[in-house]
Amino acid sequence: MDVVIFGVPAWMVRGGAFVFGLLWGSFLNVVIYRLPLGLSVVSPPSHCPACKKPVRPYDNIPVVSYAVLLGRARCCGAPMSPRYVIVELIGGLLSVGVLEIVVARTPPAAPGWLILAAFVSQFALCLGLVAAAFIDWEHMILPDEITLGGAILGLATTPVRGAEWVDVLASSIGAYVLVWFLFNFLYKKLRGRTGMGMGDAKLLALAGAWFGWKGVCFALFAGAIQGTLGSLVMRLVKGKIELPEAVKAEVAEMRRLAEEGDEEAKEALLHDPAAEAHDGFMQAAIPFGPFLILGTLEYLFLGPHVMPHILGFLVTPW
Repeated sequence: MDVVIFGVPAWMVRGGAFVFGLLWGSFLNVVIYRLPLGLSVVSPPSHCPACKKPVRPYDNIPVVSYAVLLGRARCCGAPMSPRYVIVELIGGLLSVGVLEIVVARTPPAAPGWLILAAFVSQFALCLGLVAAAFIDWEHMILPDEITLGGAILGLATTPVRGAEWVDVLASSIGAYVLVWFLFNFLYKKLRGRTGMGMGDAKLLALAGAWFGWKGVCFALFAGAIQGTLGSLVMRLVKGKIELPEAVKAEVAEMRRLAEEGDEEAKEALLHDPAAEAHDGFMQAAIPFGPFLILGTLEYLFLGPHVMPHILGFLVTPW
């Protein structure tokens, strides 16, 4: 970034972007907590999860309030999850990162509105992906509001990013259909269970809507490699891969309802990979969404730099 941008010193622009990201990171914590529970993300205002008392504005300052309160709620002293400050910092860093790539990749003669539109749209993508990653890690679900909404946003902002309509639309639809056919039709015929959830298929459709077929391939293979390594690390550290506590509780409740004759619960158990008891390493049910999201974010920031090398390596004869 130049020393001065829009007549403002670059360090001030970066600082403003970081604070802007912290504020949205704070909102992400609300989304991560409420969306899986089917609650509104705008009402009621922020409140303590432990005692339900409203959080006062001066106790809701990103990062600062957590540090001042030493990670405990002022109202009842209940410990606050470090996730709150982690998500806020991620929001701040992503805001600065998106600003850097937008300025670097936008032609110098581009109008200010185009730079602003590119920043807002790509930062919105990052926010949605971060929220989806934490939700999937804790609940093993990828909300349609984020996956399908993100895909629609990607298609709608195609002119802003200079992408090809045919590429992103075909890649988005193709990614969804391919995952459905391979992992929810063919794999299920061969193994008797699904190999990848349809939430993951919608997530890859989002990657296609934003980055075309190259983004889909990168996110899928980078996610698979990192997911395998992550599973191996969890195995080595914990000895086995366990379901998240929230998922255990949800599966237990579905089984209880199924035993009582609830047909919807029985159907849900049949199609929920988390409800299947798999102890083997290759069969362990882990959320794949966070790894796909990591691959998608890596492509956003590094794709133009690494893809030419990857494609060159693949087409170079041995």
